[in-house]
Amino acid sequence: MTKTSFFLKSGLTAGLLSLGLAGCGDTNTNDAEGNGDTVTIGYQTGNTLNVLMETGYLDERLEEEGYDVEWIEFEVGSALMEALASGNIDYGNAADGPGIFAQASGHDIVYTGGSVPHEEGVGIMVQEDSDIDSVSDLEGRSIAATEGGNHFYLAVLALEEAGLSFDDVDFTYVNDASQGQAALESNEVDALASWDPFFAAVEENLNVRTLDHDVTDYPNRTFYFATNEFAEESPEVVQMILEETNRSDQWANENPEDVSELLAGMVGMDESVMERAIDRRTFGVENIDEDIIDAQQQQADVYYEIDLIEDEIDVSEVMPTDAPWTSDNLE
Repeated sequence: MTKTSFFLKSGLTAGLLSLGLAGCGDTNTNDAEGNGDTVTIGYQTGNTLNVLMETGYLDERLEEEGYDVEWIEFEVGSALMEALASGNIDYGNAADGPGIFAQASGHDIVYTGGSVPHEEGVGIMVQEDSDIDSVSDLEGRSIAATEGGNHFYLAVLALEEAGLSFDDVDFTYVNDASQGQAALESNEVDALASWDPFFAAVEENLNVRTLDHDVTDYPNRTFYFATNEFAEESPEVVQMILEETNRSDQWANENPEDVSELLAGMVGMDESVMERAIDRRTFGVENIDEDIIDAQQQQADVYYEIDLIEDEIDVSEVMPTDAPWTSDNLE
């Protein structure tokens, strides 16, 4: 079936997210000695690096080493990755899909670490009164998703586990989470694949059911990326960023109510929505290892098979396991 794009009719709610770049700054040259240089970090609103920025852990540690930190906000991972590829930032985080697309496009990026798995942070929903009771019932139906997103990948895997193929459904591509919600609410589509905290928002605000699926091997990680130049010239800084991100993550695990309140204000959502999302998440940072590479390679292979990327890629080329920034101080 032909994959389509859905655009909101005039008068509907504007997107919570945009594909635009929220900010952009020039990156100063950084060296291993730390002579007053600036490390430029891109973060997405409400994500782990946003929490890290709020804790101040990294700013304090890098200041001790002679570095300043410039934080630049992005609304989506694709824009952050473009800024990374163009050298406008040194470091940032994004979901698994943007890393695959960046490598497939020949961008200058390297994976430095990953989050712990967050399997419950993505799902497929239908209206409560829908006659769709299982993933297998989606055959011939339409699913709203952002093309190549983590929730999109979950849906593709769920269809496969149910004995269906990518072409057995009509994926209706939307630009952001709010467009997907609007598409489901207005019955423009039969189902919606989404990701937290927007997944949680739909569950909280609409009369929906979340479909059970048999996917058990999709970790749904966030990844941390750097330019090759920054990683090669300042591996000790990359290591410090990973360690302080993990420190911030452990604080988040120990203070879920504070994190829910903090992120709700940042994203502009009800605290009850953020509590739902936080309750099913564990925070933490892991070094890149073979298991993480294998999962990412599987996703890249699927994206090639369904023509989301033109050429096959070997993700291990940009996912080193023996990098000099690998840390023994991650939990």
